[in-house]
Amino acid sequence: MLMANALPSQADGRDLTDGNRFRAIDAVVSAALRHLPATLAILGCILLWQLVVWGFSVPTFMAPGPVDVIKAFGENAGVLWTNFWPTLMEAVLGFIFGNVIAVLLAVWFVHSPLAERAFYPIAVIIKSIPIIALAPILVLLVGNGIAPKIIIAGLICFFPTLVNMVQGLKSASPAMLDLMRILSASNSEIFWKVRLPGSLPFLFAALKIAATSSVMGAIVAEWIGSSYGLGALIIEATYNFRSPLLYATVVIAASLAVVLFFAVSFAESKIVRWKPTTDH
Repeated sequence: MLMANALPSQADGRDLTDGNRFRAIDAVVSAALRHLPATLAILGCILLWQLVVWGFSVPTFMAPGPVDVIKAFGENAGVLWTNFWPTLMEAVLGFIFGNVIAVLLAVWFVHSPLAERAFYPIAVIIKSIPIIALAPILVLLVGNGIAPKIIIAGLICFFPTLVNMVQGLKSASPAMLDLMRILSASNSEIFWKVRLPGSLPFLFAALKIAATSSVMGAIVAEWIGSSYGLGALIIEATYNFRSPLLYATVVIAASLAVVLFFAVSFAESKIVRWKPTTDH
């Protein structure tokens, strides 16, 4: 009897394992098919790039082909890896600090119209200052360490998140707000149960922009008197006509921005359960 009971149990376990394996394979195949057009387009562009370089005999110092860029990855792997980490840290810290401050200010603005009228124009003025002009000022104020890089990356992330978060918090349905007030809900309950959940799609739309912009901000900041990071490596490779290294550095910077973008998209898929409709 014990053997008879054990055999069906083992068979059920194998069925569950096989079912999970098939579902995982199906998910991978579906993802591959979904991204197949983009993958083919990227590969086609790389192939066209290489053919143009070969066909027109373009000098390597002007425009290296993908083959030369791949060789540069192997020859300069240590240098690229060493300079990758400072840029990653600056971009991530700037992304975190810039967005946290933007969200806190947005919450304050929604609950205090006077604060919004007083400080929102200041945020617009700060945004209007070109980052390339603001970077030297920050270097003079806080030194030439990692601080100005983080601040610049944060400033680039700050404004889109502030605008979207204010709009998202104000987008709550008036009928829902009236219902919450009829039910004697406090301001904090209205915020946590109505305003914040409704603002999440707006917030993540801004975070996707900020994820890529933070990398750009960190690299621009490294152009101003820095001896490390991908931005400094870009300047060094440009001045020394090391075009394959320059292109390899740009590819790494772009890849970092893409990874951060998809990390935010993944977080959005796990957190946001409702999105505003676009149908009219």
